[in-house]
Amino acid sequence: MAASKRTVTKLDSNYMQQYDAYVERQKRKKQRLIRRLVLFSVIALIAIGSMTTYHMKQRSLHAEKTAEYESLQEELANLKEEQSSLKEEAERLKNEDYVLEIARTNYFLSKEGELIFKLPDKEPSY
Repeated sequence: MAASKRTVTKLDSNYMQQYDAYVERQKRKKQRLIRRLVLFSVIALIAIGSMTTYHMKQRSLHAEKTAEYESLQEELANLKEEQSSLKEEAERLKNEDYVLEIARTNYFLSKEGELIFKLPDKEPSY
């Protein structure tokens, strides 16, 4: 049995031709389906990859802007504090006694007949 090869002849009937055409159509339909699925998968991967890249760029940009915002808020707080101290200084400078006191301490201005002695701030080390 193994030595003899069986050969079967194919029937050339109308039914077999229709069946072969049906099998061929199914084969092409399956190939088109696979192509469409592969194309859709590639497009989906490209879309997901581009969205992921965009999302990462936006996250880094957001982190950068948040850090910049916090530093600007800190700078704003410092400037407001400086502004309030400058306003207080301006109000004090409107007072004539305060201006005279500054002139006496910083510029050694003296009143009529007054002597100014500058004493050292530190104790001598001897």
